[in-house]
Amino acid sequence: MDILRIGKHLLAPQWWAVRHFGKPALAAVEAAIAASEQRHRGELRFVVEGALPPAHLFSGNSVRQRAIDLFAQLRVWDTAENSGVLVYVQMLDHKVEIVADRGINQRVGQHFWDAVCARMETEFGAGRFEAGALAALDEITQALATHFPPAADNPNELPDRPVVL
Repeated sequence: MDILRIGKHLLAPQWWAVRHFGKPALAAVEAAIAASEQRHRGELRFVVEGALPPAHLFSGNSVRQRAIDLFAQLRVWDTAENSGVLVYVQMLDHKVEIVADRGINQRVGQHFWDAVCARMETEFGAGRFEAGALAALDEITQALATHFPPAADNPNELPDRPVVL
């Protein structure tokens, strides 16, 4: 149990933890997701979280496990072609995780997602939160467009609006 991590999450005000993703940045992310989903048959969700819930903190779960939990809770796995992708930004732990459904994951592999996460974390470390998020969404869009090109019937199965927790 990491006492410093627990203290940071319990004491950090929510507004401070997510301050780099204000309304303009979230609107830009939402617009990027909407535009992205016109180019492929995949579905994107973007989640920014400040403090982790106490139950998650005290269980000792990793940021990856939290991303997997949110992937399930937000039903990103529940797409017709198993092409859902969750981008999870854990602000207080300074981590990014991408969880992809099996349809796209088997085509690009974990190394691709890890590389996108690393580039996002580098951009975030330089204070370029919106630019880092948009660049990552563009990379993911290119992968989805390659493996799941748009069809005549391309329903929007999941909301485009980013989730802030």
